[in-house]
Amino acid sequence: MATHRMHAPYASRADRSRGRVHPEDDSATRSPFQRDRDRVIHCAAFRRLVYKTQVFVNHEGDHYRTRLTHSLEVAQITRSICRALALDDDLGEAVALAHDLGHTPFGHAGEEALDAATRPYGGFDHNAQTLRILTRLEQRYAGFDGLNLTWETLEGVVKHNGPLTGDAPAAITTYAAVYDMDPATWCSGEAQVAALSDDIAYNNHDIDDGLRAELFDIDDIAAVPVVAAAFAEVRAEYGDIDRHRFINEAVRRLIDRMVNDLIDETTRRIVALAPESADGIRDLNMPVVAFSEDMAEKLATLRTFLFDRMYRHAHVNEMSAKAQQVVTGLFDYFVATPAALPAEWQDRATAADEPARARLVADYIAGMTDRYAFQQYDKNVK
Repeated sequence: MATHRMHAPYASRADRSRGRVHPEDDSATRSPFQRDRDRVIHCAAFRRLVYKTQVFVNHEGDHYRTRLTHSLEVAQITRSICRALALDDDLGEAVALAHDLGHTPFGHAGEEALDAATRPYGGFDHNAQTLRILTRLEQRYAGFDGLNLTWETLEGVVKHNGPLTGDAPAAITTYAAVYDMDPATWCSGEAQVAALSDDIAYNNHDIDDGLRAELFDIDDIAAVPVVAAAFAEVRAEYGDIDRHRFINEAVRRLIDRMVNDLIDETTRRIVALAPESADGIRDLNMPVVAFSEDMAEKLATLRTFLFDRMYRHAHVNEMSAKAQQVVTGLFDYFVATPAALPAEWQDRATAADEPARARLVADYIAGMTDRYAFQQYDKNVK
């Protein structure tokens, strides 16, 4: 196994991993968590993220974030924070890169439509779909379905939002019970970092993309407390610089503020709670990775602003309505016409009962990119 830098006692240890469902020999050059990261990067679901919506549909512009660029930004922030906290940055990166694999085309609008369409069959949840991709749907390896990731990476994917409760999707709770995911505990520190790095990334790139799309202007967002100080600081230091440079500089400083706040608050909690191992973090009845109370309040205000001025903007709503029409139309068509599915899906769909066929069609649609979904809708439904 590859050697690795020194970690804190509470960090996850690759050489103490709980292993994989299908045992494999260790790599001579990479740790188990590094192999997990690489398997995610090389899988088909990861490649498709390049044409999946974050907020703006893919064809609306080349400079807006996609699910792929978002995942890369989350991974970069995760690595930086894990290193500062002496956690295993490879595990954090693997969780960060994998966390959005289960998203449908067209972002949350697509997920809402697919969830509504599949509600009689158990509904749709992107976190559960990510687990299905990682453990079943990817078929790259001769010896097993899925990517056969380590217990720690899979735990981070299914529990990065907190302990699993009875409200968790059936696909997650069933898997967690069979493979002993300790559903009542928190996940590793690394996965907690990935979860809040996700918040940092989307808060800041939504500011950037929203300003770029002119859904709101600089004066509007500058009134939000967490933004105000960074914007004022850039104005004081650089004066009346051009809009593009101003936005980039201000967003860069915002990310820095949030990252440093997270590191400071998490360090305070680690000192106070004194976890002695990775399992010590899991057994705490609270998250150890967190923003300060002041920053958390400011981020809540920012999210309210973005919800009102961006996510519910008339332009975004218009595209969301179109996306939901496409996803619903495709689901109804393929459930009723399984012979129209690609050859590798047809036999299973034709032989399946109605609930199983609905789940298979949901798997197929969830894997589509924005542009492929539009193509299939125009070809088969429109």
